[in-house]
Amino acid sequence: MLAQTIPIRMATSESYLIFDDTLCDHVGSLFEYVDRHYDHCDGAYLLAHNLVTSHYLSGAVRFPVEYELYRRYKDVTQWESFMAKHFPRQALPATAKARQKLHKQLNQELLKDPEFARLAQQFRTKIEIAQGLLTQAIEQGLPFTTVLMDSWYLSSELVQALAIAKKDWVSLLKRNRNLETSSFQLKDATRQPIVLPQAQIKVEDLVALIPQTAYRKIVQGSKDHWCFTICARIAGLGKVRLVISFENPQLTGTFAVLISNRTDWSANQILAKYLKRWPYAFGGAKPYETFYRDGKQLLGLDVYRTRTFDTIEAHWCLVFVAYSILHLDSLPLPSSTGKGKRPTTHSKTIGEACRQQAQALIEQLILFAHDRLEQGISAAEVFSRLFAKQRKEVSV
Repeated sequence: MLAQTIPIRMATSESYLIFDDTLCDHVGSLFEYVDRHYDHCDGAYLLAHNLVTSHYLSGAVRFPVEYELYRRYKDVTQWESFMAKHFPRQALPATAKARQKLHKQLNQELLKDPEFARLAQQFRTKIEIAQGLLTQAIEQGLPFTTVLMDSWYLSSELVQALAIAKKDWVSLLKRNRNLETSSFQLKDATRQPIVLPQAQIKVEDLVALIPQTAYRKIVQGSKDHWCFTICARIAGLGKVRLVISFENPQLTGTFAVLISNRTDWSANQILAKYLKRWPYAFGGAKPYETFYRDGKQLLGLDVYRTRTFDTIEAHWCLVFVAYSILHLDSLPLPSSTGKGKRPTTHSKTIGEACRQQAQALIEQLILFAHDRLEQGISAAEVFSRLFAKQRKEVSV
C-alpha cells in the first residue's frame, strides 16, 4: 500500500495513525473467544468480538494497518471457574460493577494459583493493545507524525509511549476529567480573573464558567464551530492544550473537548487535524468508522459463521486486504488535482468500486456462457458447470 500510494500521499507531517475499535456482534456463544462487550451506542452489552485496529490516513489515502482482538479479563483468566475452585461458597454478584469490586477484593488470592497467574499475564488492556499497534506501525515504516484517537485511549501510559516515539497526538477528552486550576487563568466577560478555590476542576464545570465572548468562530470545510482554547495541566498527561467546541453561536446543546500535547498549536490547527478523522463535524461519520461501515456492509467484516479463531482471523485479514485493493481502485490520479498538489478526496466510493467489480464479474460470466454455447455445448451442460461445487476444471 505504501509503494502504490507514493504519488498520492501527503508529507509525513500531514499523515496520521488512528486507533479505534469495533464490535462484530453475533447470536450464539459457540464462536471462539466471543464475549459480552459494552456498546456505547446502544448502552448495552453485546455478544461480540471486539477488534482494536490501527488505520493510516494521509490525504486521500486511508487504509487499515493492523488489528488485535480485545478479550475481557474474566474471559482470558477464566475468572468464574477459578472463583468456583477457590471460593466455592462465594456467590457471584449479578451486576458487572459488583463483580468488578469482588474481583479486586479476591484477585490477590487467585493470583497465588500458578495457572490463574499464567492466564492473567496474557491479558492485555485496550491501552496495551494500542501501544503494540503503535510499535508495529513504526516498525513497518509507516510515515506519520500524529496519532488521532478518542477518549477511551487517552491514558498516561499511551501518552508516555507516544512521547518516547516522538509522536504528536490529538484526542477527545471526557468531560469529567480534572484540570489543575493552578496551571491556567480564566477571565469573565469583563476580563476579570475568575477565582477557582479548588485545586482541580472538571472540564464540564469549567465550561459553565467560560463567557460567551471568549469563543471564536472557526470554519472547517462547510461547517462552523465556536471554539474556546486554553492550556492547562492534567495529572498523568502533563501540560496540554484544550479546545472546547460548540456547533452553534448560542453555545447550546452538546459540545466536544479536544486535547493535544502540542500546546503551540492553535484551536484551528487542532480542530482541523481531528476533523481529518471526523470530517463531517462532531457527531458525523468518521473516515475510520467509514472503513467499519464499508467493511461490514459491503465486505462482510462481521459476517462469518466459522467457530475457530484461526479461521475467523483469516476472514478478517481477507476483508482488510479486499478493502485495501478496492481503496487503491478508488484513488484519483496524482495529476488530477493540478501540478504540485496531492488529492484529498476519492474518485469514487468503496461501494462504487464494489459495484464495478460485481458488474465486471457478471460480464465475464455472460461471456463465459456465450463462449461455451458458441462451441456447441448445450445450455444444460453450461449451467451444470456454472453451478457445480468445487469443480476444478471449471474456470471463468
